[in-house]
Amino acid sequence: MANYRWPSKLSKLSLRAKHTNLYRVILIAILCAASYFVGVWQHSGGGISRSPLSNHELTSVPCTFPHQTTPILNFAASHTAPDPPPTVTAARVAQIPSCGVEFSEYTPCEFVNRSLNFPRERLIYRERHCPKKHEILRCRIPAPYGYTVPFRWPESRDVAWFANVPHTELTVEKKNQNWVRYEKDRFLFPGGGTMFPRGADAYIDEIGRLINLKDGSIRTAIDTGCGVASFGAYLMSRNIVTMSFAPRDTHEAQVQFALERGVPAIIGVLASIRLPFPARAFDIAHCSRCLIPWGQYNGTYLIEVDRVLRPGGYWILSGPPINWQRHWKGWERTRDDLNSEQSQIERVARSLCWKKLVQREDLAVWQKPTNHIHCKRNRIALRRPPFCHRTLPDQAWYTKLETCLTPLPEVTGSEIKEVAGGQLVRWPERLNAVPPRIKSGSLEGITEDDLVSNTETWQRRVSYYKKYDQQLAETGRYRNLLDMNAHLGGFASALVDDPVWVMNVVPVEASVNTLGVIYERGLIGTYQNWCEAMSTYPRTYDFIHADSVFSLYKDRCDMEDILLEMDRILRPKGSVIIRDDIDVLTKAKKITDAMQWEGRIGDHENGPLEREKILFLVKEYWTAPAPDQSSDP
Repeated sequence: MANYRWPSKLSKLSLRAKHTNLYRVILIAILCAASYFVGVWQHSGGGISRSPLSNHELTSVPCTFPHQTTPILNFAASHTAPDPPPTVTAARVAQIPSCGVEFSEYTPCEFVNRSLNFPRERLIYRERHCPKKHEILRCRIPAPYGYTVPFRWPESRDVAWFANVPHTELTVEKKNQNWVRYEKDRFLFPGGGTMFPRGADAYIDEIGRLINLKDGSIRTAIDTGCGVASFGAYLMSRNIVTMSFAPRDTHEAQVQFALERGVPAIIGVLASIRLPFPARAFDIAHCSRCLIPWGQYNGTYLIEVDRVLRPGGYWILSGPPINWQRHWKGWERTRDDLNSEQSQIERVARSLCWKKLVQREDLAVWQKPTNHIHCKRNRIALRRPPFCHRTLPDQAWYTKLETCLTPLPEVTGSEIKEVAGGQLVRWPERLNAVPPRIKSGSLEGITEDDLVSNTETWQRRVSYYKKYDQQLAETGRYRNLLDMNAHLGGFASALVDDPVWVMNVVPVEASVNTLGVIYERGLIGTYQNWCEAMSTYPRTYDFIHADSVFSLYKDRCDMEDILLEMDRILRPKGSVIIRDDIDVLTKAKKITDAMQWEGRIGDHENGPLEREKILFLVKEYWTAPAPDQSSDP
């Protein structure tokens, strides 16, 4: 005790100062942590109402990698785009103007005023005739005043808003055929047709008594001269997807009605060029009073149906001249005329080696052979049409129709039942089975492993998309989807369980023509050159997906023209997802801002270190002004 000394006053003050500093450090740490968590909460969108483009955090990327070596740090910007000239910058600040209300249903490549400059012979003037570069409209197509988001599927099959397709001509012209009725503010679709007044369901049941529609062997169909596409609409409940087409003609808006109902359709006509589909695409082809002169022009149009029909596929015909003995007076044609027409059709079908399976009342069904072994032997006797030589069966973009028979792939044996090109499995197994075109090695550079990898990749990508695009994730919000660069159809396959259909486009500039594979998977699609407008009406699609489209078309055409075409065919409040290099997306974002789309660039699903990014966009809702107004939105 003698050596113990109480602390002096100075040491007490020193101890108190230390405690004060400690408290201050703890308080600062607490404030920093609170600020960090508040920032994370705000970044995640917690408690805040967001647009359809969800603000989820981007996928994190680990900081260590296997076999990592010490990196050489480069602080130069790697994701840069050159500054545009001052004149371009100024132009992008101002919004792109809207077109006049008279263009609300503008279809650039089927524009009536332009088509009248072309021959009427064989309906050539109804084909695609696109504007020249100086004729392209560079304005935004307005929706009609009062436009409303369409009804959801399956309700949309039977009802559509009048304001969206303000045409009543068909309700008068086809009043007695149950095509469409107009009531108050909407159209009703009873499911009738010229040759099926009792409804499409009953009509399809009749077909089902002639061929098997239930076992999955029939998955893809083409309906020529589709009307309002009730045939395709009612086949969907049987897991058969139909590509419907009809020209833009005096039956105003028939394809537009089909699309508004949520049924796949395009504007098209059989005239002088091939249909934009690959060979061996469809399990059945259908014509119900489609008024196509099948027996004329050396059977050219049936020869084209033969090209797109699968080995063993069916052609179904109802209406003139089938059962003419009963209907000739109602059709206001002579018996001799109708008998002659049927004889022509029968003769052409035999020359194609088709077998007539049955004719029962108003329906007739022919079947294409599974291979051409016997057909080639018969050429000595039949002579016409000869087999085509040195032609590309899948080439179908402004390709002229031919009067020669497209040969089927060779078979190894001599069995008449051996399927040329390979047997397809039944739906739904068909979707993920290896397509014959890949199995045979006929597509250069694409293997079975590539298909499996592509399918798995798009499963992950679509799941990632749905985290950001709440409308894509919402079941039933979307119905009509477009994939502008579909490759193997992976995007569509990832959505097969959703109540949607996808138009899979293979650009004609693609390095490999994969549209045949897409059809062999039980999906549908078409060819397209995106420097031109698509053969469809404005406001066709709820959602558009563009994977590397702008890189593909770099130096081929103007990005703004492609984006304005996307704007034309996209519905108000519809969404777009563009995948591409960051520099490309930066340029696209400036244009979409000028189009008054809401959008933001997000990271690749593998993380922020990828140069490829994703641009998520939503088109704003706007319409043409009321009739007594004229201002832009």
